[in-house]
Parts: sequence; C-alpha cells; structure tokens
Amino acid sequence: MKRSGTADLPLHGGQVPAWLAARMTRLGTAITESIVQHYGVSEFLSRISDPYWFQAFGCVMGMDWHSSGITTSVVGALKRGLNSRAHELGIYVCGGRGRHSRRTPEELRAVADARGLDGDALVRTSRLTARIDNNAIADGFQIYLHGFFVSAAGDWVVVQQGLNDSSGWARRYHWHSAAVRDFTEEPHTGIAGDRVAGAIMNLVDREAKPAQGAMLSLVRDPPARTLNEFRNLTMPRHHDVRADDVDPQRLGAVLAVAYEREFRDFASLLLLEKLGPRTLQSLALIAEVVHGTPTRFADPARFSFAHGGKDGHPFPVPLKTYDESISVLRNALDRASVGDPEKLEGFRRLERFTRAVEENCNPVANFDQLVEHERAISPVLNGRTAFERRSHAPRRQASQLSLFETS
Repeated sequence: MKRSGTADLPLHGGQVPAWLAARMTRLGTAITESIVQHYGVSEFLSRISDPYWFQAFGCVMGMDWHSSGITTSVVGALKRGLNSRAHELGIYVCGGRGRHSRRTPEELRAVADARGLDGDALVRTSRLTARIDNNAIADGFQIYLHGFFVSAAGDWVVVQQGLNDSSGWARRYHWHSAAVRDFTEEPHTGIAGDRVAGAIMNLVDREAKPAQGAMLSLVRDPPARTLNEFRNLTMPRHHDVRADDVDPQRLGAVLAVAYEREFRDFASLLLLEKLGPRTLQSLALIAEVVHGTPTRFADPARFSFAHGGKDGHPFPVPLKTYDESISVLRNALDRASVGDPEKLEGFRRLERFTRAVEENCNPVANFDQLVEHERAISPVLNGRTAFERRSHAPRRQASQLSLFETS
C-alpha cells in the first residue's frame, strides 16, 4: 500500500561528529536487525520507504530532528552497519552522497553476482529513479544523494534527496519495488519536500497519459519525472524543538512509563532488566520505532526525546544513555540468536504497555519542564553536541522538576 505525504526539510550544513556516527551505525543496525527478526526484510524495506518512519528513525538515533542531514546520515550509518552483516540479514545498501552515488551501478552488480540477481535490471532501476526525480519534474531540485537498498530476494527501496540552493530546502524521494508497477505512472511511495518552486510539472500522474504520448511522439523518450503528493509531513524552518512539534499525550505516556513508580517497575520487568528511568524513556521510543504502526509517526520530533540531537535540540545527546540503549538492545538480539527471545520480546511488550498507558491514563507531558529536566541531567549523562564537549549545567536541579502537567 502506498503511504502518501510530503515533508519540508531545511538544508543544514555541518558534519556528523565521529562519536555520534559510530553510535548511529550500531543503533541503526540493531534496530534494523530487530525489525527483521520480528517482521522480516520486506517489512523493513516498507518502513524505509515511508518518509514519516524514516524521519523518526533518524531522530531516535540522535540526528537533528528535521534537517536534510537526516537522509545522508541514516543512509550512511545503515550502509556501514548492514553491509557487514548482509550475509546474515539479507539487506545491502548501495550508493550514497556525491561520489558514492556514482558507484551505485558497480555496487549493485556486485550484489547481483553474489545473490544471483539480475544486475542489469537493478542498474536500470537505479538510473530510472534518478532520472525521474532529477529531470522530469520542474520543481527546482537537483539530486545529490542516491541510496539503493536491495534484499537478497531482489526487492528494493530507493531513497534519494535533491536540493534547491535558492530556497534553502531539500526534498527527499522514496521508491519501493512493492508499489511500482509502471515507472511512468504514479511510481513513488512518498516524496518529502516543499513546493518552493511554484507550479510543479507532473508527468507521471495517470492523468498525464495524453501529455506523455505527445512528448513521446516528439522526442521518442519517456518523460522522466513527477511529483505526487502523499502524507503531509511539514517540517518547519525553526531548529529548536517546540511543544507544537510533538503529541503531548504520546510523549506523556513515554514519560509516565519511565518516571512514574506504578508504571516504571512493571515496564522494567517487561524487559527483564533493572532499568533507570532515563534509559527506559529511550527504550520505550526505540520500541515504538521497531513495533509502532504507521499512524504513530505523525510527529517525528517526539523521537528526538530518546537521544536528543547533535546540535543540542531539544537537548544534547546523552552518551551514557545512548550506550545503555545500544547495550540493552544488542544483548536482547544476541540472546535471541541463541534461542532465548524473551528480552527481545520485551520490546514488543513495552511498546504495547506504553500505548495502553497513553490510551487509558491520558498523561500529558509538561514540555518546557521536560526539556529543562533533560538539560539539567545532561552533564551527568555525558551530554554532548557537535559544538562542544559537554553541555553546561542549567539553573535548576532535575529533582525539582515535574514532567507532567498538573492542571
């Protein structure tokens, strides 16, 4: 089924620091492995093709919650992590940004040779998707990143991104082999971007068949690009995370499970771990990325409350919590690989439990005090940003703060 939507992604400069890139590789690989364990490779590809889920995935890994950099960093982290495990997981990541995108054909042919796939067909698909998104719609964006995910069975997803220098926006395009039947008629599963270039020429909409025929008779070449509108994810220009960017009830449920004694002890028991509230907060959001349904990702900014953001929004990346999250998930995966799935199943139970708290208890997060709380405990958790080694201690002690609205 096609998941529709658009998203505006402000262009951000800078680089991902090495301390975060390495952790993104480990966490992204572990989350992918968990999805494959529970739901299979096809489901992982389906999620990667969803612009909403992709954005939440990047947020939970500590990237800036709405920037164009999420695309590059997530594709890069998964390429580093999954290709080394491709013989086990059956997922390969080819291409990337700039010069890496130009190596996509040779990388695809290498995968095809290893797995007995049709390399020429995969290369043709890669070139077609790039041409369609770069040439056939007059929307002012030029492709600079091309990521190609392919399974051992030959299913594929393309995630590519274009930029518009004059507007300062990026547009991300998602393709999925399960949804594409005709490259010249509504082929995308999702296009993420903003209509910054005015009217957009739509040459692969089914309504455009007459125009396609006219163009074919003139130039003997199929039209190459389209923009269909899908789910409407609109990312604002402001860099900081604000209360309006998150669902306070969904975030409140995560906080209740993490900090309220009546829920915390039971939530820890579900994972068979003795977990502190801050780690439990992160694991609850990771569990939702693994097990949540598509409707749960309408507010990707909420997932930045797992591990913050590299630019300090909504708070610095808490390295101690980040490493504990990776450790708990990695341990669960390792135990499952030797026939003991109890801890891994705990993540599924945690997601269900958090959703039940949300539906039955109606907790509402006190957004401002939550951000202040996170910044207060940041030094203890070795909070870091791309700009400084550690966060500065804030004005108030975390113990003085309430994370829930009292009115």
